[in-house]
Amino acid sequence: MESVLVSACLLGEKIRYDGSDKRCDDPILQRWLQEGRMVPVCPEVVGGLPTPRAPAEIAEGAGGLEVLRQAGKVMDATGRDVSEQFKQGAWQALQLVRSKGIRIAVLKEGSPSCGSGYTYDGSFTGKKVDQPGVTTARLREAGVRVFSEAQLRQADELLKLLEAEEAG
Repeated sequence: MESVLVSACLLGEKIRYDGSDKRCDDPILQRWLQEGRMVPVCPEVVGGLPTPRAPAEIAEGAGGLEVLRQAGKVMDATGRDVSEQFKQGAWQALQLVRSKGIRIAVLKEGSPSCGSGYTYDGSFTGKKVDQPGVTTARLREAGVRVFSEAQLRQADELLKLLEAEEAG
């Protein structure tokens, strides 16, 4: 059975920067939970950041790939560079997917770690940029298909396809 890496905040864990969650009660997630296929992770927490913590964004509209390549930085709202914690969290998530053979992830959209379709531009004004978060960039480099919580149907379709191919 194929496992799926999932942002812990989507499963109701209160580990977001402000101590809240982003619980998603979608029937697909509920089914995956019952099937025992979800592997939760919060890259920011496993990367060493506390809960609660100052909100963070990738500076100057750069994306996660630029952070991984030392060409961009993740800054929190107090002006602290938290790039290393974000890179460590991405590395920890990568180790988790490798150890469990995970090929699909559903991560929280907009997050500087987990965003897949967009992140925020670093101005803390709500302006979005079409750039992935740090963990998403790291996982995509490794061949993991990353979806947002708004793309659960597509993730489930891929999951079924991968399992059908394995079955034969």
